[in-house]
Amino acid sequence: MTDPFLDVDEEPDQDVSTEAAITQVLDIIAGAKSMPLSSSVIVSRDDVVGILRSALERLPDELRQARWLLREREEFLAERTREAETLMEEVRAQAEHMVQRTEIVRQANAVAQRILDDANDEARTMRHEAEDFCDQKLAGMEIVLERLVRTVQSGRARLAAAPAPAAPESALGAAGKEEDGFFDQDVS
Repeated sequence: MTDPFLDVDEEPDQDVSTEAAITQVLDIIAGAKSMPLSSSVIVSRDDVVGILRSALERLPDELRQARWLLREREEFLAERTREAETLMEEVRAQAEHMVQRTEIVRQANAVAQRILDDANDEARTMRHEAEDFCDQKLAGMEIVLERLVRTVQSGRARLAAAPAPAAPESALGAAGKEEDGFFDQDVS
């Protein structure tokens, strides 16, 4: 059931990232119509809860993507290590055949070591990039969630602080009070 006072033209997008879903909730709250004589807004609880639940469901997918990046890095490092080991075996075989040519063996070892160093550097870079990616996503979600929490707390505080409606007065009684003074301080 949707709220007739909610000013949203479209249904929540079912294929968005977690960050986009949270931003969508913030947009719904920011664009919602205000209640008369109040700064509180009217939003559809079902829509907001649905978007937030889908964001929570998508969160494991984004973490799974980060794990996939880490697994790719590990596979890349393993492949490079295998290549380096294969190269080292080839170098050893050549060294056995060319014992008198030690310079060639040293050069091959240097090349193999350089390949290993390059593979380790590239793997380290990929790991740092994956960690930075995860950190950026989590930091962005943390900021959005903090804003959302502050917005909800502010809304709840406003609702809790709203004064109870005064007893209705007759039109003459209210008019008489207004004539006594313009400000509350003017009335004794």
